[in-house]
Amino acid sequence: MQLLLNLLAGVSLLVWGTHIVRMAILRMYGGELRRVLRRSVSKRGPAFFAGLGVTALLQSSTAAALIVAAFAGQGLIGTAPALAVILGADVGTALVTVLLSFDLSWLAPLLIFSGIALYLSSQANAAGRFGRILIGLGLIMFALQWISVAAHPIVQAAGVKVIFASLTGDVMLDMLVAALFTVLCYSSLAVVLLVATFASLHVIALPVALGLVLGANLGSGVLGMLSTMRSTPEARRVTLGNFLFKLIGCVLAVPLAGPLDQWIAGIGLDPAREVVLFHLGFNVTIAALLLFWTEQIAKIAEQVLPARAASEDPSKPRHLDPSALDTPSLAIACAAREAMRIGDVVEHMLAGTLTVLTTNDRTLAERLRKMDDVVDELYTAVKLYLTQIPREALEQREGRRWADIVSFAINMEQVGDIIERILTDLEDKKIDKGRNFSGAGMAEICDLHARLIANLRLGLSVFLNGDLKHAQELLAQKVLFRDLERAYANSHLGRLAGNTVESIETSSLHLDLISDLRRINSHICSIAYPILEEAGVLARTRLKTDAGAAAPAERIGSPLADNASAAWQKRKPKTA
Repeated sequence: MQLLLNLLAGVSLLVWGTHIVRMAILRMYGGELRRVLRRSVSKRGPAFFAGLGVTALLQSSTAAALIVAAFAGQGLIGTAPALAVILGADVGTALVTVLLSFDLSWLAPLLIFSGIALYLSSQANAAGRFGRILIGLGLIMFALQWISVAAHPIVQAAGVKVIFASLTGDVMLDMLVAALFTVLCYSSLAVVLLVATFASLHVIALPVALGLVLGANLGSGVLGMLSTMRSTPEARRVTLGNFLFKLIGCVLAVPLAGPLDQWIAGIGLDPAREVVLFHLGFNVTIAALLLFWTEQIAKIAEQVLPARAASEDPSKPRHLDPSALDTPSLAIACAAREAMRIGDVVEHMLAGTLTVLTTNDRTLAERLRKMDDVVDELYTAVKLYLTQIPREALEQREGRRWADIVSFAINMEQVGDIIERILTDLEDKKIDKGRNFSGAGMAEICDLHARLIANLRLGLSVFLNGDLKHAQELLAQKVLFRDLERAYANSHLGRLAGNTVESIETSSLHLDLISDLRRINSHICSIAYPILEEAGVLARTRLKTDAGAAAPAERIGSPLADNASAAWQKRKPKTA
């Protein structure tokens, strides 16, 4: 039992090592690798070599396939160029397999020691992340050595010999076993290396090993399809095309399995070398045969997976790319783009509120209230997407941006709730009762609304660009808006004292409305806080100190506002 556990531990360590390398490279260089792929898809040749180079670094053709599928799903590249990248990715992972098949056990301790030293000394910067890559490579090499040592006594057991004797060279059975194992391991690279190790120990014969290699390739195609089951048809076409490549290759290779076995055996290489070279030759042959057939395969994939009708549901996220989660910087950019959509919806709601206010349009009010459900759905989607980003992989700057997006989404969701309540109050207290604001009251509300729209657009710009000057301007607007709200409330009380009929009928609604608009403005201005705090220009308290009072605020900036402010200054109580 102990020997079997040692073998299983070695296999698990091999899979884990490939996972660590893939994730570390994606987190450290994912943005650059994606840019390389996007810039190299205009022609077959550059696309093929881009896929080869990226996969040689990632050590996973499945990871490269998912990245390219995500591009296709977003409409950034077509299916045919994406398939050319996939062919290069398959050759790239085969080259990595050949490299790792050499006896590099002497290098494993050095890589693990160096990687751990780098990681522990500087986890938060690039050196620490590079240390994770070294650790993963060392674990792969150590796992291969461990498997070789652990398998020696096991293969001598009678029961094990019976199990491996069942793999008698039936290519179809061998392919099925290897395909299932590849899906379970989530790595064709690990499976091919394991097969090469067993072949070098003479646990399995060469015909069996070749069948297992074919199955590992087929399994990687199945794995890609399973990984994109919930993606758009445009994304799933790429992984379907990849599976068709593998399937065509296996169909062509199965009848040639016997002659290939005899030819490879006649070369007289080490069994492990024969396995990895066959894996490389298989993928190179597929690429050479099918690289010029990518358009035809793409058409088949498009017929099998036709595009869905364009969705008119605005509550469905458009920029939250699941494949970007392995690259935190890109995932944060995706979340920021989706958060901007929330801001756009809120702006539309806020602009429509004035129309409802002036025209008593019930239909528009109902439509705007339903848009708050859109805001809630997008807010939930962004929040859940951000929670899937591994926080430990974020740099300090990325961590701040993560928090900024969460704060922005929360503020926009709360603004949407306030607007929904305003619309309900307008229907209940104004439209249903046939009341109207006074001319002066409506002018005040329109002035506040115009300022609010301007501040929201400024806030969206601050969130997107992080400009310090605009952030300071936005925060200054918070003070001005607060003073203006007080001044307009005081003007309204003056109209009540003058027995203005419209003001008396809408007094409660008027005061609630300008108070809600001020609350909306406060949420918008909160966007500036992270930028100002990072720059060190945000005061910790608004209380006056012995050093003197704060500088006087700027003028509010309109005749209407000036008159209201002057009236408020006359009426406000004197302080000692």
